[in-house]
Amino acid sequence: MGTDIDGVIESRSADGSWKIEVGLLDLQLGRDYRAWGCLFDVRGMEGVRTLFADRGLPNDVSDPVREMSIDPDSDYQHSHTYATWAEVAAVDWDAPLADGPAFYYAGEWRPGEDGELVLHGIVEAAWGDVLDAAYDTFGDDHPGTPSEWPPGGEVCLDGAVYRPVVLTARMLAPPDEGRWARLWTAMRDLAAEHGDDNVRLVVWFG
Repeated sequence: MGTDIDGVIESRSADGSWKIEVGLLDLQLGRDYRAWGCLFDVRGMEGVRTLFADRGLPNDVSDPVREMSIDPDSDYQHSHTYATWAEVAAVDWDAPLADGPAFYYAGEWRPGEDGELVLHGIVEAAWGDVLDAAYDTFGDDHPGTPSEWPPGGEVCLDGAVYRPVVLTARMLAPPDEGRWARLWTAMRDLAAEHGDDNVRLVVWFG
């Protein structure tokens, strides 16, 4: 059974009250388990530090948000948490989120416009074609998961180079492209009007 995200962006007015500015459903974030694990510790990977997990609802959350995010007759809605724009803006998206290379994932490098290899993204490498290529490269008696490849080891496959990688927030929830850029842009624009501490994201899952 899948998990879905819901939530809002709120702003705080001069009298200290919060109101809904944007509903997350309107931003069409979809299911993004990698990002949820990194940001909110929901369906994430073991050993990866998260940014804004397990905070619950803000004490001063607006009444409409409290009503829509808590069903007193069900535990369907869970993992409530939040973050202000000031906190999001302070994130170091390139800081390591783990103490060593990812177990299941490898970085995928491909040639850029100048021919130099550029990190293209991360892929699941503990099974499938990359795993098969790892056995071909390192031998059948060598562990196939990227965190256990030999020092400096890499796998070449279909024009790409795969290497062990220490995960960062930028890899899991890219802030400048795709679905998350829409969210952060909306918060940034509201913060320009209301102030960084007066705009926040409130999320929950079901």
